[in-house]
Amino acid sequence: MSVSGESRPSTSSDYVGANAHAFGPGRHLRSRSKVLPEHARGHNRALVLQTLYHSGAMSRADLSRETGLTRVTISDLVAEFIADGIVIEMGVRETVGPGKPPILIDIDRVGHQIIGLDLSGPHAFVGALLSLDGDVLERREVPRPESADGDAAYAATLELARALADTATQPILGVGIGTPGVVRPDGVVLSSPNLGWSNLPLEAKLGIELDLPVLVRNDANAAVLAEYTFGEAKADFMLIKIGRGVGAGVITGSQPLLGSRFAAGEIGHVVVGTDGGPRCACGKDGCLEAWLTETRLRPEIDAAPGSRDEILRDAGTRMAIAIAPIVAALDLSEVVLSGPGDLLDGVFVDAAVETLHARTLEGVFEDALIRRTLQEDIVLRGAAVMVLSSQLGVS
Repeated sequence: MSVSGESRPSTSSDYVGANAHAFGPGRHLRSRSKVLPEHARGHNRALVLQTLYHSGAMSRADLSRETGLTRVTISDLVAEFIADGIVIEMGVRETVGPGKPPILIDIDRVGHQIIGLDLSGPHAFVGALLSLDGDVLERREVPRPESADGDAAYAATLELARALADTATQPILGVGIGTPGVVRPDGVVLSSPNLGWSNLPLEAKLGIELDLPVLVRNDANAAVLAEYTFGEAKADFMLIKIGRGVGAGVITGSQPLLGSRFAAGEIGHVVVGTDGGPRCACGKDGCLEAWLTETRLRPEIDAAPGSRDEILRDAGTRMAIAIAPIVAALDLSEVVLSGPGDLLDGVFVDAAVETLHARTLEGVFEDALIRRTLQEDIVLRGAAVMVLSSQLGVS
């Protein structure tokens, strides 16, 4: 990776502004595996970059104290990062007293950019060029194919990615994509009925076409990473994303839950109740997705505005019926909703909380929360986290 020759901050007053987007304290995903000697260097690289990313500019000595790594190890790694254009020297820190003032270093937050794509919208595929801090720099969108035409959906995705690549002003660190459906860890979309995809090697195919690192994950699994990294979520929670479809991402013990079929969180096609219900795109009646999607709720409310509260109360109740066993089985602290605020706030969430507490053990789950995330562009920001994690070991 390389970095352009644009001017960098070089004084102590300059580096303060450069730290404006440093996150603290770090919220890294917990590893379940023991660090073996042959993996130690990779672990140390990720630890150093994770610390700088979340804490901001610091000296090499500060970094050694913060990470517990020796100064020799820190010096070697920082030299490597500077040569790769990942880390830059920010100038010296003002000190009082004798001795040479330390040189501050930080992630080069403007030296690379990330492309994020969200394929879950009801009417369009949305993409953005993002900074390493998850800030949207440029935004583009293309119309969503009207039918579940897999070839048309792929062509629209490629068009959007190329359009964003053309806007980049720095080297692109990678492309992150959140898509509806079941996605394997290697980026193969096993099933996405709404897009007409089955066993599509989207990650590998786009990687070749774009000549860039590409990461593909389920859209709700991307969103849950954004809420964990940038938001206020706890170590055990579920994020439910409601839009054209309904999906969920789960983090438990600070670790994403994927499942043996890579379908953890696929709650959209769980049938809620025994009273039938609307016909779902999958062919069954009464799936949670058929009750909850934005494309179902808005037309129903528009057709009967006087029944708005009743419609939303029923939808919130149905959602809670579906998630109550999950909350109890995994002992989750909270459920975070991502979707349109005018539908999910108020009556909807009140009914969901009431039903969740009524259907879980009294005195144990009374503090389980249901709230809506305040993050905008949550899938796009989650796509950025995917790239940062894959390329730099930062989460």
